[in-house]
Amino acid sequence: MTRTVELAEQFREEIVTLRRALHQVPEYDLELPKTQQLILSALAGLPLEITLGKDLSSVTAVLRGGGGPGPVVLLRGDMDALPVMERTDVPYVSQHPGMMHACGHDLHVAGLVGAAKILSAMQAELAGDVVFMFQPGEETSGGAPIMIREGVLDAAGRRADAAYGLHVGSAGLARGMWSSKPGSFMAAADQLHVRVVGAGTHGSTPYRGKDPIPVLCEIVTALQTMITRQFDVFDPVVLTVGRIAGGTKENIIPDDAFFDATVRTFSEEARAKVQQASIQLVESMATAHGLVAKAEYQIGYPVTVNNVEEYQFARDVIVDVFGPDRFRERANPRCGAEDMSYVLNEVPGVYLNLSACRSADPDAAADNHSPLADFDDSILPDGAALLAELAVRRIAR
Repeated sequence: MTRTVELAEQFREEIVTLRRALHQVPEYDLELPKTQQLILSALAGLPLEITLGKDLSSVTAVLRGGGGPGPVVLLRGDMDALPVMERTDVPYVSQHPGMMHACGHDLHVAGLVGAAKILSAMQAELAGDVVFMFQPGEETSGGAPIMIREGVLDAAGRRADAAYGLHVGSAGLARGMWSSKPGSFMAAADQLHVRVVGAGTHGSTPYRGKDPIPVLCEIVTALQTMITRQFDVFDPVVLTVGRIAGGTKENIIPDDAFFDATVRTFSEEARAKVQQASIQLVESMATAHGLVAKAEYQIGYPVTVNNVEEYQFARDVIVDVFGPDRFRERANPRCGAEDMSYVLNEVPGVYLNLSACRSADPDAAADNHSPLADFDDSILPDGAALLAELAVRRIAR
C-alpha cells in the first residue's frame, strides 16, 4: 500500500463529511460563495499559498515542495452544481430548492481537498510544487478559461508541467472502476441557432404567405443527411436539435420559426467543417424556398485531448496502486464536453473517470445530471489518493 493510500484512509471521514456538506449547498455558475467558504475552511491550517478568483469564486492553492523548485503539477476539481430538483432520499439532500450536485462535483471538490491534505503531509518529500485548481462554472459559461486568464497555470511562479483531473460517474461502470483513453477523450460542444423568416398569413391560404415551418423541418432533416454524406464515419459528428418552435395557433402561419441544436465533434478539422457546412446548408435551403434563414454557430468547449504520454503514465499509476482489474481503457471517446479541455490545450495532462455508482446494476442506475443520480462517496479516498500519487510520481519523474 502506498503512503498516499494510507493517508487517504486517515482523511476518509473528513473528506466524506466535507462532500456531504457541499452536497447540501449546491450553487450554480461562477459565483459560489458557500462552496468557496467550505473549501477555505477545509484547507485552513495547511501550508498552502491561497489566491481567490477576481471574476469568479475560484480557489487556487499552491503547495511548495520541500525538496526544491522542480516540476509543477496542477490538480483540478470543478465546484458548481446544476439547476435540477433533487429526488434522492439521502440524509444530506440539497437544501437549495431547484439546485443539485447531480454531476458529482461535490465529490471532485472533496477529493481535491483530500489530495491537498495528503500532499501537505508529504511536503518535505516533494521536489516540486503542486497547484490545486478549484474551479466554478464547468456546467455553464466555462470557469477554466477565466482561471487561466487570471493565472492559474502559472500560480507557482512558472508554468505547470502536467495537469490531472478526474470526473465521477453515477452509472455505467461498477463502483471503483477507473477509465479513460489516449487522444480525443471528450467532445467539443458547439451550438447551432437557426431562425427561418417567412411571411405570416391564415392557415387556410398558405399561398398568400411564406410558411417557415415546413422549410425549418426540411432543414432539420437535411442536416442529418449532411452528416452521413459529408463527414467521415471514423471522425464522427453528432448534431441534435433539442428545441424547435414556431407559431401561436393551429390556423395561423407564423412570420418565423426557429430551432436550437447541439453539435458534438472530436477533431478540430470536423469542427471547422461542420460549422461552415451547416450554415451553408441552412441558408441555401431557405433561399431555395424563397425565404431567409439567419444561422448562428456558437463555439463552445473544445475537444478534451489526453496527452498520450501522460495517459500512459496515469494508467500505469492506477494499475500499480489499485490493480489491473480496476482500470478499463475506453474504446471510444465520450460525447460529453468538459472545460478541462482548455487546461489540456495549454498543459500536457490527462482526464480520468472514476465510477461512484451505488447501484449493483450500473446499466440501470440513474446517470449524471439526473435528479435521481446517487454517488457513493466511499470512493473518495481512492480519488484523493490517485491525484496525490500522480503528483508525487510526476514530480519525481
